[in-house]
Amino acid sequence: MLDTLDTMTSHQTTQTMKPATAAKKLGVYLEATPAEFQEGVVSRAELNALQSDPPQWLQELRRNGPHPRPVVASKLGVSIAGLARGGVTEALTTEQIDALKQDSPEWLRKERATQAEVREEAVRIKERNAARSEQAGRD
Repeated sequence: MLDTLDTMTSHQTTQTMKPATAAKKLGVYLEATPAEFQEGVVSRAELNALQSDPPQWLQELRRNGPHPRPVVASKLGVSIAGLARGGVTEALTTEQIDALKQDSPEWLRKERATQAEVREEAVRIKERNAARSEQAGRD
């Protein structure tokens, strides 16, 4: 029995992820990554290496894009749903994002206002819950 346990623990497998998962964790648009990245699998160690010492292609993607929708939404200060409502369904480059900010179309102003309201409401609820917890602690 002891021999069986020894062989079971010595064959530890490396944790890997699909390229789409790795791209999401890196905050880059998968279709813009090099072919070898898209076609392979990424180990946890490789992901950590990419995060701590990004190669030139990753630095370039992060700087200039195209960026995935969550990054676009964040850079514009809106939600992903707000992007869709504004008709933005594709990845955008940093230049395109800057142009949108400069043009400030009506949908973008509206979505930014909505996002600001959502953040304010979240703060209000957090403060209310903290006050309730404090009050419950006194009772």
